[in-house]
Amino acid sequence: MAKDIGIDLGTANTLVHVKGKGIVIREPSVVAMNKKTHAVVAVGNEAKKMIGRTPANIVVVRPLREGVIADFEVAEQMLRYFIHRAIGKKRLFNRPNMMICVPSGVTEVERMAVEEAAMAAGAKKPVTIEEPMAAAIGAGLPVTDAEGSMVVDIGGGTTEIAVTSMGGLVFSKSIRVAGDELDKAVIAYLKKEHNLLVGDKTAEEVKITAGAAYPLEQDEYTDVKGKDMLTGLPKNVRVSSSELEEAMAEPLDAIVSAVKTVLENTPPELAADIMARGIMLTGGGALLKGLDKLINEKTGMPVLIAEEPLDCVVRGTGRCLEDARLRRILAADRW
Repeated sequence: MAKDIGIDLGTANTLVHVKGKGIVIREPSVVAMNKKTHAVVAVGNEAKKMIGRTPANIVVVRPLREGVIADFEVAEQMLRYFIHRAIGKKRLFNRPNMMICVPSGVTEVERMAVEEAAMAAGAKKPVTIEEPMAAAIGAGLPVTDAEGSMVVDIGGGTTEIAVTSMGGLVFSKSIRVAGDELDKAVIAYLKKEHNLLVGDKTAEEVKITAGAAYPLEQDEYTDVKGKDMLTGLPKNVRVSSSELEEAMAEPLDAIVSAVKTVLENTPPELAADIMARGIMLTGGGALLKGLDKLINEKTGMPVLIAEEPLDCVVRGTGRCLEDARLRRILAADRW
């Protein structure tokens, strides 16, 4: 009997949960391909190592952009690779049921593209679940109760903000401003202020190492290696967390503004529940230093960071796979 699979198909990372086993795959959503033959050279961690280091005939691509499939064929091959890794090639004759997370703001066409890619990759009957709902479930929020819970899931391509109650999304907002936009802001800042050219991978490392959304008690510093725009030669500069806070201010403002919009559209009774329980941060963006303090200051709401925020979405799909009652409540039990 094929195992049921839950997938967090993210712009930056893909996580796979197998029923009865837990999370078995946690790798970047990256594929390296031969441009001439279109053959897959590497997927996931191995492909990410190749970014910026490949010969002319090898291209490293991310098949998802802003939370949706940008390259159908590459996304299908990436999914197939991860499914093979999760349950083995020999078992694919008995195609698995699959639950895949999608942003709450996707169009029907984008949702169908995800389901079709999953079927082409080996799924029997893919079912989609909205990311903020999965994140809320994975963070341990009581989504099926008659009380309000609020989750802010900051991934690579999208930030998903939602208020849940009685197994549904009362109000949600999906914006295409998240980790990738923060990386772009860092790249633009280093280019403008230090005449330094860096790639996406370096910008992400700088953000993780010393990035901050709110002033820290003591500045942190990191060395950044790149190429001098004036001489074209390698160059090293030292940047501080306060500089990076300034660099990322614009995309962070967009995220805070979206959080405020959701709060403004939340019914008073549910807003009172959220004030008592707090806003839950999930996703990789939740790990940005001081983000909880920034949102707290701008909204006046208590803000919590989920335990293991990177895993919340896929843990939510895992709970749905294990709990038939929860699937029925969410109207996700269509197998």
